[in-house]
Amino acid sequence: MIVSTETNLNYQRIEQAIKYLEDNFQRQPELDEVADKVHLSQFHFQRIFTDWAGISPKRFLQFLTVDFLKSKLQESKNIVEAAESAGLSSQSRVYDLFTTLEAVTPQEYKQQGSGIQVEYGIHETPFGVCLIGVTQRGICWLSFVSTEERPQTEMDKMKEHWHNSVFHQNQTLTKTFVDQIFRPDAVPGKKLHLLVKGTNFQVKVWEALLRLPMGSVTTYQGIAERIQNPKAMQAVGSAVGSNHIAYLIPCHRVIRKDGILGEYRWAASRKKSIIGWEMAKASENK
Repeated sequence: MIVSTETNLNYQRIEQAIKYLEDNFQRQPELDEVADKVHLSQFHFQRIFTDWAGISPKRFLQFLTVDFLKSKLQESKNIVEAAESAGLSSQSRVYDLFTTLEAVTPQEYKQQGSGIQVEYGIHETPFGVCLIGVTQRGICWLSFVSTEERPQTEMDKMKEHWHNSVFHQNQTLTKTFVDQIFRPDAVPGKKLHLLVKGTNFQVKVWEALLRLPMGSVTTYQGIAERIQNPKAMQAVGSAVGSNHIAYLIPCHRVIRKDGILGEYRWAASRKKSIIGWEMAKASENK
């Protein structure tokens, strides 16, 4: 089990609060009721939530309503189309400017990571604990660790994906990457490189995900159209679900066309937290 530090405990409380607000959205519970649900004073809860999201819990929840998300689907489509027609990348997304993606060669794919050394570490993030793997060619793994599981569960998945690689824990090295990912202001202007292992189709889908601006959402159909394969929605869904670099390759931004957020490899509640948090940050920058 994961040791609950104050940072991780606060994130768990935030997740609980978001779920409680959603479950009781029709009657709009007061802040003191929500705070009581997560065993905090109203003042303490308001402070940790605002420190985390930059906005109040009730305003945060507005970003997760079906009507709002459906409007964002159309808005996001217009933004991406305008950027692409102008020959621009989605410049409102910091990682689109500072993240590059490299796929392993066909020979390396067959060898399942043979000869690759992976340095890994377990760290706290704004969305709970993560496991990160880094090679000399870039970040090769990023996943979130469930509070109900041991970190070993995610480590087993990483080792299965990079089957023949050599693994070594290096908390000092990986912390620099985690800080850069989740605190980009702390390391401004430095590029992030990703190393992925997947089929040509999967890599195309992951590259399309990288072009989604922060604070936007799209659908499986939207991704299929962007890779010029509009009938491949099922294959797109499979590729999105196979993403092994969470957050940086933003598979969390793919939702259902009816505005329902849907499932997420690292828990639906975490997907809600990330999308709401990103939309809050994007609204601050407008």
